[in-house]
Amino acid sequence: MSIEPAALLSALRADRAVSGSDLAAQLGVTRAAVWKQIRGLRELGVAIDAAAGQGYRLAWPFEALDARAIRAELDPAMRRRLRGIAVHWQIDSTNSQLLSDAAAGAADLGVCIAEMQSAGRGRRGRAWLSPLGANVYFSLLKRFARGMDALAGLSLAVGVAVTQALEDCGASGLGLKWPNDVLVDGRKLAGILIEVGGEFLGPCHAVIGIGINLRLPPDFDSGQPATDLVRVCAGAMPSRNRLVARLLVRLTAALDEFVDAGFTAFADRYARRDALAGKAVRVQAANGVNEGMAIGVDARGALCVRNADGVVAYDSAEVSVRVA
Repeated sequence: MSIEPAALLSALRADRAVSGSDLAAQLGVTRAAVWKQIRGLRELGVAIDAAAGQGYRLAWPFEALDARAIRAELDPAMRRRLRGIAVHWQIDSTNSQLLSDAAAGAADLGVCIAEMQSAGRGRRGRAWLSPLGANVYFSLLKRFARGMDALAGLSLAVGVAVTQALEDCGASGLGLKWPNDVLVDGRKLAGILIEVGGEFLGPCHAVIGIGINLRLPPDFDSGQPATDLVRVCAGAMPSRNRLVARLLVRLTAALDEFVDAGFTAFADRYARRDALAGKAVRVQAANGVNEGMAIGVDARGALCVRNADGVVAYDSAEVSVRVA
């Protein structure tokens, strides 16, 4: 007899221990099956404490993603606009799912979220590590009547919207590292991956993927300095479902504004959050490594770097930037 991991996780508590016998009776399985699945959840990154004679207890509360709870946080007009909110226990990639949906003709403003990704992706083909319940893995499909050239600066506009949603949930001290990272004190809190499809001259679509660190395991190693929302909010973890709802509200408003005015409408808001401006940077581009001083972005959202030869503008296609 086996247990669905989601069912066992829902039966565990953070405020008290639940005995293996009680869990087995509640789920209709043996205590051995409970122990085996507890081990499986731990391997997926869930912190579960165990004490002899007491049972199992979550190290911190787990809030499952719930489409109904997310919709309850939205006003009626926003609920009507959404095509749907698909919630997955595990998926290869929320972005991949919506790219497939878009190719099949899915309507505007479809949402895909997951508790866990088996093949999450970051920018430039990097893997996005996706432990169970530790992050928000979120993607939104947006269709555009115009061509791909009109999407210049979209990742920066999305970055502004993501910081606003995080601030709505109690975060502060947020900065944006061009072109797609949200930072706090130089550590990565969230990342953005936008993948486009359709016709170059239009119409086209964008799948906007957002990963936010909520509570990282102690041994988490992403290969770069990282932080999570529980630290940024001084232990006051916001509701995951409310955070998804605020992302939807802020993103749809930003996308409406972007359709009307492009990146120009976001230039000032981005500049106030620019984590690179005035810093020496090292840029890895197709023509090699270049160093200089970051001086903001241009009207299309390209990174501007001043060096001995003048000012160079970089788009985000295949560029990696680090503070020198």
